[in-house]
Amino acid sequence: MTGRADLRLGITDVAPVVACGAFSARAVVGEHVPITATVFREGHDAVAANVVWSPPATPGRRPPKAPLQRMQRYSDQPDRWTTTVVPDREGLWTYQVEAWDDPIGTWHHAVEVKVEAGQGAADLANDLEEGARLLDAVGKTVPKEHRTAVAAAATALRDESLELTARLAPALAPAMTELLHAHPVRRLVTRSPRYEVWVDRERALYGSWYEFFPRSEGPVVDGVPTHGTFADAAERLPAIAAMEFDVVYLPPIHPIGTVNRKGKNNTLTTVEGDVGSPWAIGSADGGHDAVHPELGTMADFEAFVARTRELGMEVALDFALQAAPDHPWVTEHPEFFTTKPDGTIAYAENPPKKYQDIYPINFDNDPAGIYAEARRVLQVWIDAGVKVFRVDNPHTKAINFWHWLIWDVKKSHPDVLFLAEAFTKPAMMHQLARVGFTQSYTYFTWRTEKWEIEQYGRDLAGTAHYMRPNFFVNTPDILHASLQYGGPPMFKIRAVLASMMSPTWGVYSGYELFEHVALKPGSEEYLDTEKFQLRPRDWAAAAAEGRSLAPYLTRLNQVRREHPALQQLRTLTFHPVDNDQLLCFSKTDPGSDDAVLVVVTLSSQHTQIGTTALDMAALGLEWSDRFTVTDQITGAQYEWGQFNYVELDPYREPAHVFTVTRHAPLG
Repeated sequence: MTGRADLRLGITDVAPVVACGAFSARAVVGEHVPITATVFREGHDAVAANVVWSPPATPGRRPPKAPLQRMQRYSDQPDRWTTTVVPDREGLWTYQVEAWDDPIGTWHHAVEVKVEAGQGAADLANDLEEGARLLDAVGKTVPKEHRTAVAAAATALRDESLELTARLAPALAPAMTELLHAHPVRRLVTRSPRYEVWVDRERALYGSWYEFFPRSEGPVVDGVPTHGTFADAAERLPAIAAMEFDVVYLPPIHPIGTVNRKGKNNTLTTVEGDVGSPWAIGSADGGHDAVHPELGTMADFEAFVARTRELGMEVALDFALQAAPDHPWVTEHPEFFTTKPDGTIAYAENPPKKYQDIYPINFDNDPAGIYAEARRVLQVWIDAGVKVFRVDNPHTKAINFWHWLIWDVKKSHPDVLFLAEAFTKPAMMHQLARVGFTQSYTYFTWRTEKWEIEQYGRDLAGTAHYMRPNFFVNTPDILHASLQYGGPPMFKIRAVLASMMSPTWGVYSGYELFEHVALKPGSEEYLDTEKFQLRPRDWAAAAAEGRSLAPYLTRLNQVRREHPALQQLRTLTFHPVDNDQLLCFSKTDPGSDDAVLVVVTLSSQHTQIGTTALDMAALGLEWSDRFTVTDQITGAQYEWGQFNYVELDPYREPAHVFTVTRHAPLG
């Protein structure tokens, strides 16, 4: 038999741990990260635990001695212990759980039980001396200012001239108990393996994304759209910043293939002026390291990135490892692709869909060459100022490739983030997160019923230690039926759900104009999809005519910035409501008393009424407490308790976004 023979005490079920420690758990700077473990021992003596929480190593310096952070028992699980750590910088942190025999805890319990049983000083003679000896040991380790008090408590335990209660009083006083808790006597110390936590910057967990196509921002001349440039697109940035978005996401900005180029609405034939799909990357003008000439130059792109930063945002760029038939790779590196028996290169297929304008990469043909080229391309855009990449279809590429690529980038650029656009099976989505992806697209778009929204939210909160969601309400590829037929109220409803449930959420341009017409019944593709044509929008006219959701999106983003509770994932809690068309959930911020409570209707057609049954403990309240809720959308205030009547008309306001103000205790 094999195993560790040094495990004197029991330590099991340590968390957060990813794949038994094969990969790093995740957190962000300033996040409150719970560390838990089951700690136990034989017999009845007391056991205690602590965490050794170690910061990233600094080159050229000896690592500082990591302080011990004492763990506390769960009140309802006596063998389960927990504490919270808060990383203050990016990089690779580690932690280790230590279990130990707690003689002071054993002594306290034994003395209290014996005194309650009526035993006197003679019966407790040995206990009193054992306590004094423990205090002698503690006196050597406590700060100097406490040593006199510890020595006095030991002396009192040995003073036979005092009554028993007087002998015990100094040692059992609350201040002494607190001191002994902070400076314990640790015996039989047993240690868990050391586990890793990779800590990213805050944007890895929290942010509001806005996606748009720079090429659609050109002027309309005589009713005909013209191809936009980065300079044109930069004129759109102040409006996006005014809506309080944090990340501007751009589809691929590279040259677009001309061979097998798709026409409008994904047709196989093109006419003069068809611009093709940005995801069909590469032409005679260059490949993944080049800028589409009609958008401008690399210098123009860098100016766009700089302008975005001036407005308090940053650019996320699409990273799509695929090629158009006329991409330079096809002639320079034919080994990157799959060659069919007839000698032709295989284009992409997702039966019955065919992508004749795209060649997928075969990662098994020349992995070394593909790895090197992908890393080189990423560095080009990192050098241009990009720190966030939305990765297209990562689930169709090798997992070990992503693990290598992401962590190779982070060696020199720890602030670079990667979003996985992986609408695929759960196992693959989760494995991509485990191996290194910072965020992931999710199934949120297709979760519309109350039970499945709640279940999915709980699942995501339960895997927050490695998988961070990004709730996009729509994408250029996805126009869900709920938006096609739900009317303007449904656009508000989905925006509330995405922005309030997930720390990171996003919209694709046109959502604020209620764009909802599908290519055909049963399709989730937009009619006149922007993937294959220019689609300029008259933002000013929409705002003037009151046809824009921009003010509502702005308010949601403002509330998110104002309330740190909404920047959390781990604290997401659902509360019962006696109506399947009403959803209630809350979030709290472990670093403050901030709490946000959301009640939203899932019906875009009819008024819904119901009664909440709040989990008061999740809000940091007692079951009988009364408190004030303030609606951050309308400004209305109500006095609430555990049970509350709710009525929501989707045509007026489909949701309450409440902040919670606790009443001061009486007296």
